[in-house]
Amino acid sequence: MTPRDRHLASLAASAVLLSLLENALPSPIPGVKPGLANIIVLWVMYRHGWRAAAWVALLRVLAGAFLFGSFMTPGFFLALSGSMASLMMLRLCHVLPDRWFGPITYSTCAALAHIGGQVWVAYCWLVPVRVVEILLPVLLAFGCIFGWVNGLIVAKLLNEPSS
Repeated sequence: MTPRDRHLASLAASAVLLSLLENALPSPIPGVKPGLANIIVLWVMYRHGWRAAAWVALLRVLAGAFLFGSFMTPGFFLALSGSMASLMMLRLCHVLPDRWFGPITYSTCAALAHIGGQVWVAYCWLVPVRVVEILLPVLLAFGCIFGWVNGLIVAKLLNEPSS
């Protein structure tokens, strides 16, 4: 294992820890979470590239599922679909001109894609009723808010000399 691998593993562990903390907090609206672990994923993308960010994101989902005892449950597939959609959006944004994208734009686009992936799985597999459609505007609004806040945090971290 190289020093870079160890560093990425420690970042993935930090993302899992943030997920654990986030899951411990009650949410007044079903499905609304700030996505704090995505701060680490986006920071890794900026510092180490998209491929490393994909590894961190997928390790976070897998490790989190094992820690929560939710591997191969609907919650696991919701997390995995959200993460995969978010990673695909980050990849798409990453190949577009830089002048259009910064940490806040990346984060907001990824948050909306994450919601889209989860809603698609929920609608197709778990809850094929109008409940998902009714919640969608609320989820998208919070996705924009939390995506913006998380992107702002990443922008601040990237500007810190010690990061």
